[in-house]
Amino acid sequence: MISVSALELRIGARLLMDEVSFRVDAGDKIGLVGRNGAGKTTMTKILAGYGQPTAGHIERTGAIGYLPQDPRVEDMTQLARDRILSARGLDDVITKMRTAEDEMTSADDAVRDRAMRRYSTLEARFQANGGYAAESEAATICANLDLPERILAQPLETLSGGQRRRVELARILFSDAQTLLLDEPTNHLDQDSIVWLRDYLQHFSGGFIVISHDVELVERTVNKVLYLDANRQCVDVYNMGWKQYLAQRDQDEARRRREYANAEKKASALRAQAEKMRAKATKAVAAQNMLKRADRMMRGLEGERQTDRVANIRFPEPAPCGKTPLTAQGLSKSYGSLEIFRGVDLAVDRGSRVVVLGYNGAGKTTLLRMLAGVGEPDSGQVHAGHGLKLGYYAQEHDTLDTSRSVLANMKSAAPDLSDTDQRKILGSFLFSGDDVDKPAAVLSGGEKTRLALATLVASSANVLLLDEPTNNLDPASREEILSALRTYQGAVVLVTHDEGAVEALDPERVVLLPDGVEDLYTAEYQDLVTLA
Repeated sequence: MISVSALELRIGARLLMDEVSFRVDAGDKIGLVGRNGAGKTTMTKILAGYGQPTAGHIERTGAIGYLPQDPRVEDMTQLARDRILSARGLDDVITKMRTAEDEMTSADDAVRDRAMRRYSTLEARFQANGGYAAESEAATICANLDLPERILAQPLETLSGGQRRRVELARILFSDAQTLLLDEPTNHLDQDSIVWLRDYLQHFSGGFIVISHDVELVERTVNKVLYLDANRQCVDVYNMGWKQYLAQRDQDEARRRREYANAEKKASALRAQAEKMRAKATKAVAAQNMLKRADRMMRGLEGERQTDRVANIRFPEPAPCGKTPLTAQGLSKSYGSLEIFRGVDLAVDRGSRVVVLGYNGAGKTTLLRMLAGVGEPDSGQVHAGHGLKLGYYAQEHDTLDTSRSVLANMKSAAPDLSDTDQRKILGSFLFSGDDVDKPAAVLSGGEKTRLALATLVASSANVLLLDEPTNNLDPASREEILSALRTYQGAVVLVTHDEGAVEALDPERVVLLPDGVEDLYTAEYQDLVTLA
């Protein structure tokens, strides 16, 4: 499992946490909570061994399954099924067994005999790794995560970001790891898959740490809570379930306020008395001792916990444009012989609001990439109307250059703004001081979301293409996004699993993929949002 002692984490000069100690044992189901940027993603990455702490010690026992927010796979030509089976080393064995089977039909006796011997050895290895029962287990996990056969048979490079993430989640759950580190595991899952995952984690026999803004998931599954306090650079450990944690934290806050108020009252009285006494030379030493005593009384006590800051998320004032700034005609896309969607026609009028729905893998992200001009259709065209200014938010944060700093990304997005104005926008999205010099690569998922949205503000875009903009955000930041959607005066084309985002957008039209059907949006489509 995992044992952490005296852990210190920094990003540059910024201290995230200090002197943090805890354990993850079998049966420990831990919810890791804290505002965006508190260090949750950084800590889980280091716990998984993908980085070193500034100080302290981490001891790991047994295999660890780690799901980052943005999983990266070196071999994108690998089949999705093989990627999942590789968690137990079955992919290579099965490939070799199939090769041996083909050779066993050879007319050459020597080739056939060698193939039979090799097949026997491979089958023994296959059975040692779980055999056909393991294949069946993997298939069950895939089915529950909405990974049908047609997706499993595709190379990873042909899958959407959401599909690749579900493949990685399936791989981790299929592995023998008894310690799981899951960073926002419900992102890109439909409602049925989320319900299944909650039940899976509830009955998981090992230990796990989960970062999730799915309140029902943490409420139903966790029996311990780690709270990362960004203001105090520490971790509070609560050995209790989610509801008990919320009640206990409120009690802790009330106790802290009482203790601080009582100490402050006594210290104020001592300071007032000391001020009266210090004017007399004979009592100056006594007065100084009183002041020291007052200082000691307040040392180590906190008043009301500083309220976590929330990004002031807003969307740009749209630039003037013609009646129909963006038009798409006859868009189609296939990967090899697999057709993703076909015949999509869409006219985005000034100020219009469109939601794109479809099952996972129907091509929603691919369609937005085409509209944004960063993906090419197999057929059809995208036309820019008079005055079009596009703002594109990519769910995988593809619009960010992770090799450059936060400020450098803003300068690229808004070269005409002064340095002061660029910093003002970043400040409203909670990037201030040394934070603007951090490489975008070290940002958490929520911070990358805020940075990508900040670059939109400076764009004066009159058409926003938003792909899952509420993913990775804490509840307060999510509410800011929803408020921004409600008040934005430009046109929006939205892809989301978030019912609240659709309600905030109040769409006029819906595009249904993969058939490309366009229709007026009605309440009847609301049930499709979480299934999309």
